[in-house]
Amino acid sequence: MNSRIRVQVGERELELSNLDKVLYPACGFTKGEIIDYYTRISPVLLPHLQDRALTRIRYPNGVDGAHFFEKNIPAGTPSWVRVVSLPVPGSSKGRETIDYVVCDDLPTLVWTANLASLELHTPQWKVGADGPDLLVVDLDPGPPAGLAECCEVAVLMRDRLAADGIAAYPKTSGKKGMQLCCPVSGKQSADIVSDYAHRVAAELEKAHPALITSRMAKNLRPGKVFIDWSQNNAAKTTVTPYSLRAQPTPTVSTPLTWDEVLSGVSAASMTAPEVLERVARHGDLLAGLCDLGPKVPTK
Repeated sequence: MNSRIRVQVGERELELSNLDKVLYPACGFTKGEIIDYYTRISPVLLPHLQDRALTRIRYPNGVDGAHFFEKNIPAGTPSWVRVVSLPVPGSSKGRETIDYVVCDDLPTLVWTANLASLELHTPQWKVGADGPDLLVVDLDPGPPAGLAECCEVAVLMRDRLAADGIAAYPKTSGKKGMQLCCPVSGKQSADIVSDYAHRVAAELEKAHPALITSRMAKNLRPGKVFIDWSQNNAAKTTVTPYSLRAQPTPTVSTPLTWDEVLSGVSAASMTAPEVLERVARHGDLLAGLCDLGPKVPTK
């Protein structure tokens, strides 16, 4: 039965549906629990969504069912949802622009969660900005390498970036890897930031060839950590901090302390309830990402 209820979220009235529907069958986690998680995590999540074009990955029949990426606003989008029309050069569907949702407030977040948008992904730039205000590298382990090796590479990357005055903040992907997020100036192009990330990754590969690869070829990855510098392409998005992931359990892209990374302990499998407890203890470990950082070196 398609049960519906009307709720007041801030100044908006929303209709929520099928709150008892199980979207994580392996553990019985329901759509209502997903909406509850996103509501409770919103004070630390929303600053990372602010002013960014939002890509949602929707799982209307749960994580074991079909899913789809959604960039354009869906039919029936409420008039109060903030929408921005942005160019999409080279679109495979022949579009010149896409009408993106920008999730700046709790009512929009709850509305998005009610659409079974389990995963939230954002670009490294804000709407109207001159360039990216985040540099992101994805640390992807090639088995038998795992999260312990990712932690080792994360520390090497942190120290190398620090030499250029760039602060790095670690988080898990919520799957098998990690990401480092670094605030930058917002005044340089994505190409400049991406080129810098590529140079640093290649430098670390040269210094630690048994541990690191900076090259895309998958046959080079077994037993190493791939530093994916290409996340800084202007067309790419990265899973947003505190987003759920479509795994058997409701794991979360979880901010880490550097002490956790240094000890090789990660929160790779942290689930929504555990992350809420972490935030109650630590606050937002990634709050520094909301402040602008330096320009990246161009040579």
